[in-house]
Amino acid sequence: MPHPQDTALVSRLKEGDLSAFDELYLKYYTLLCTSAYFFLKNAAEAKDLVQNLFLDVWDKRLYLHFHEDIKGYLFLAVKHRCINHIKKQRVKERHEKGYSVLQEEVEAEWLFGEEHYQRVHSLLEGMPDQKKTAIQMVYIHGKRYQDAADAMRISINSLKTHLKTGLKFLRGEINSKIN
Repeated sequence: MPHPQDTALVSRLKEGDLSAFDELYLKYYTLLCTSAYFFLKNAAEAKDLVQNLFLDVWDKRLYLHFHEDIKGYLFLAVKHRCINHIKKQRVKERHEKGYSVLQEEVEAEWLFGEEHYQRVHSLLEGMPDQKKTAIQMVYIHGKRYQDAADAMRISINSLKTHLKTGLKFLRGEINSKIN
């Protein structure tokens, strides 16, 4: 059930009243940070996420989508942003894990001498262009999946497939040479 004050805030926001935005911020900032912390378990990330939400509310004029239940809208927005943040973190962790495994394998090869390093390099150079480019962009240049996919003009799922098959090929070749 919306509060009469919130209904008035919505009206003032839609009229472009900056003081209404300030009131909204002061009224809900702490509550939203607490809600975000519940999901993220990190106070700094929770505060950043809520700050960014309020920036978007004003800059992207999200307040035009407000009806009467501002509180519900804001809490739902925080929840969705937290879920998306967690998903991005998981992808980043998988990405870093994949890279560290590849790096460990390459470092293990390096211990066996320059010829093994050259072998890994030549394996990478001998890969089909899409797989090689995907691995270089993501694991060597550190691009995000979406950025790499856009640069390659392919879908993100195609990029993931190229990465998966390329890494599988490299691991198989490296492991067959070690054993």
